[in-house]
Amino acid sequence: MNNSRFSLLYPLMLGVAIAIGIFIGYFLPGNNGGRNGFPRLKTAKHDKIQNVLDYIVNEYVDTLNTKDLEDDAIVSLLQQLDPHSAYIPAAELETASEQLEGNFDGIGIEFNIQRDTIMVVAAITGGPSESLGIQSGDRIVKIEKNNVAGKKIKNEDVIKQLRGKNGTKVKVSIFRPGKKALIDYTITRGKIPIFSIDASLMITPEIGYIKISRFAATTYDEYLDAFKSLQKEGMKQLVVDLRDNPGGYLNAAVDISDEFLAKGKSIVYTKGKSRKPEEFNASSKGGFEEGGLVILIDEGSASASEIVSGAVQDNDRGWVVGRRSFGKGLVQEEIRFDDGSAMRLTIARYYTPSGRCIQKSYEKGLEDYYKELSSRMQHGELENADSVKFGDTLAFKTTAGRTVYGGGGIMPDVFVALDTSRYSNWLSQLASKGLMSRFAFEYTDQRKKELLSLYKSPEDFSRSFSDASAFPEFLAFAEKNGAKADPAGLKASENLVKEQVNALIGRALYGNKGYYSIVNNTDPAIKKAVELLKSNKLVSASQSRSHVGKL
Repeated sequence: MNNSRFSLLYPLMLGVAIAIGIFIGYFLPGNNGGRNGFPRLKTAKHDKIQNVLDYIVNEYVDTLNTKDLEDDAIVSLLQQLDPHSAYIPAAELETASEQLEGNFDGIGIEFNIQRDTIMVVAAITGGPSESLGIQSGDRIVKIEKNNVAGKKIKNEDVIKQLRGKNGTKVKVSIFRPGKKALIDYTITRGKIPIFSIDASLMITPEIGYIKISRFAATTYDEYLDAFKSLQKEGMKQLVVDLRDNPGGYLNAAVDISDEFLAKGKSIVYTKGKSRKPEEFNASSKGGFEEGGLVILIDEGSASASEIVSGAVQDNDRGWVVGRRSFGKGLVQEEIRFDDGSAMRLTIARYYTPSGRCIQKSYEKGLEDYYKELSSRMQHGELENADSVKFGDTLAFKTTAGRTVYGGGGIMPDVFVALDTSRYSNWLSQLASKGLMSRFAFEYTDQRKKELLSLYKSPEDFSRSFSDASAFPEFLAFAEKNGAKADPAGLKASENLVKEQVNALIGRALYGNKGYYSIVNNTDPAIKKAVELLKSNKLVSASQSRSHVGKL
């Protein structure tokens, strides 16, 4: 396996491995009448486990931490079941849940640590810092009168000091470029929104683009706002980007699928040993039941992302473009314990309307399961669709009679290979050190007023910004920070690095819209999506996986 390619994709694989703890499913009350909320196991056969724990606690030669012993026992027990049944300690449950709840308690800033200084990237819209006038480029140098600049502070230290319960206060002192004196603020912490729509913009005069990063409690409302805004700009066709989306809540996936499907169409159904089968169908409220539609997926698209793409594909509503999705189709039910911890137990499987089980196999154990993405890379699946082998038993039919395949994940209608030709060891160094984002922030911080006066919008910046000065400065910055460009690296990666640096400058100026306005211009999956939509081709029974395209 190519080392440079692995080093670039490893964070993605690691992120997906972490993201599989994010669940879609149902909730039970926190206390089901058993010990600490755990359903009581009444038979002698199951009492053996509790008896062993009690005997160890009472008779073991050394003093034990009973809580740790119980936690470890539960973790070990659940690990024998499947990759997604899990125990979440009380200290981790709030953090694990807040991404899906759509908010957290804090002061409402995005930050970077640059040269041992807390730099405000942006004040989050709707948060307390924004209302006080804290700005991009501000440096937080004191927290509660304690100096935090030049102290080798870490991200977790910043989070610990600035996050806190809604309504509590924290005092900060800020250095703002151009001001001689520090500016003191007393910030009352509040509910900070976590947005799941990364960007919404027009990529042609008639084709809109919506990037969804997760399926949270607020995702559907965010989608509706983005969709209506694009309609006002003239959108008639739509690209929904679910790449690297690890999933989230079932109801959010169902609601968004419902927007695309006519009343009565199947979206997804569940089956489990002890649960009645449950089917979720489209209602009469769909806002985009007609019009060209493309769903983008890749190996980082999981769970709720696979529900949406499977529903669109099996109902022949639109094109699914990209690479085979992750393959996470197990339903978890959450039980809360009295101590604030929780257990998420798999109780059913998800099936697409054609009958495909979304979940990939985990029969070979957890280690092989977590390595499956790297195995796809080694076997060439990310670069060649033909490396994916399907048997006749995994063939299913869509409503129009097209052949689609099960076996884990959603296989796209049109395959877009991962382009590794632009990867290099130099690019790996830049990525591992975070040099592109660091440079973009510093470059913009020094020229923000000038750049905003020259480029009035993200679209204007994307069309007109010249990297003639930025890229030479970046090369010097990279060399100074231990990533000097070599001839082979420049030959392979120069255009990709230029694009990323420009896009990150765009993000520093205009947020995610500035970033995606640039990277979408050369994104091969988006190019293929636009090509399909402009051709006015409809997904039909004559089109099957044997007609998968490659770009």
